[in-house]
Amino acid sequence: MTDDPEVLVVGAGIVGVSAALNLQRRGLQVTLADRQAPGDGASYGNAGILVPGGIVPVPVPGLLKKAPGMLLRGTGPLFLRWTYLPVLLPWLARYLRNGRDTQVRRIADALAPIIADSLEEHLALARGTPAEAHIREEPYLMAYRNRAAFEADGYGWAIRRDRGIGWREYEGDAVRDLEPALGPDYRFIAALEASHGMVDGPGDYVKALAGSFVAGGGRFEEAAFTGFELSGGTVAGVRFKDRVIRADKILIAAGAWSARVLRALGLSIPLESERGYHAELWSPAGGPVRPIMLSDRKIAVTPMTGRVRFAGLVEFAGLDAGPRRAPLRAIAAGAAAFPGMTWQRETEWLGHRPAPADSIPYIGAVPAHPNVYAAFGHHHVGLTGGARTGRLIADLIAGATPNFDMSPYRVKR
Repeated sequence: MTDDPEVLVVGAGIVGVSAALNLQRRGLQVTLADRQAPGDGASYGNAGILVPGGIVPVPVPGLLKKAPGMLLRGTGPLFLRWTYLPVLLPWLARYLRNGRDTQVRRIADALAPIIADSLEEHLALARGTPAEAHIREEPYLMAYRNRAAFEADGYGWAIRRDRGIGWREYEGDAVRDLEPALGPDYRFIAALEASHGMVDGPGDYVKALAGSFVAGGGRFEEAAFTGFELSGGTVAGVRFKDRVIRADKILIAAGAWSARVLRALGLSIPLESERGYHAELWSPAGGPVRPIMLSDRKIAVTPMTGRVRFAGLVEFAGLDAGPRRAPLRAIAAGAAAFPGMTWQRETEWLGHRPAPADSIPYIGAVPAHPNVYAAFGHHHVGLTGGARTGRLIADLIAGATPNFDMSPYRVKR
């Protein structure tokens, strides 16, 4: 191909698109490539919530004791395709070891700078583009059956409090005043309010950002990665089936597929697909008006234009298996929390969260290949951290130094 860019970004989710826009704004010639259209992967199907308070990883003390019961119950929030277990075990052992208190605190400290000020970061990224209309400031409500259930979650809330993240508590009738659609089974809400927000239609949001990138002179190529082009031991470009795009610098931001991509350079990265589902109820009436987490079900409920999205759960079955009915049934059952809600039709979706064994994203240069960079692995906070991650990796690629310690995110760790 001709007109080879200075930077090639592989992956057109929120992280890749954010990086491409930030690089373009620094005056660099950038090409963005993905096997599907921008925003059609995990960035399409997430809950659309910007949660600086999302610093607590999934594995925490006590999870190992609870996990077997969750799996055997068969109604969520944890699912496993048992034939995949032999493949999963090495990663799973590392993942669970990171649920110790010292590791959880280390992870929270690493996530905090990436997802802090998320709302402001996204507003800055989208400012002056059509994507700006998709962002709005909203509290994130965490609904519990009662105060005792909230207090049983005290470990995670203490992690937040120790890092300066506050919340407001609502109980009894105050819950109904805050969220009238929520049924009587939920009698307690902890509301994360400061700098929290949501994106109405995250797939459309990422497409709008990508559209602004193209309108600004960037190029998008819909093409599937097949390998790297080497010249004298240096990565000179990327192969996409029968063509090669050469670039001075290359960024891998391919989400859950990133470990497969980097395997071609001899890297072994402990990354799994933590499969997530959503169900959307269209033309709703009597539904929630703010984003809300049903804490007992681990389902996030987000009112979006024309529909309510129910998203969440955890399933381990790899990148290649198709969707299963049991997680979809568990997601759809979340609608019972809003007994007065009606809707016209339903749609379903399965996507892949990139889950590092230590729940910390990979952001930085790739070992032994100084012109190749990585930005992926945000687990449950990909949208939340996508704007800042794009800015940070653009700084590194452009030769600038971020104003905080980047060592927790190094690719080889």
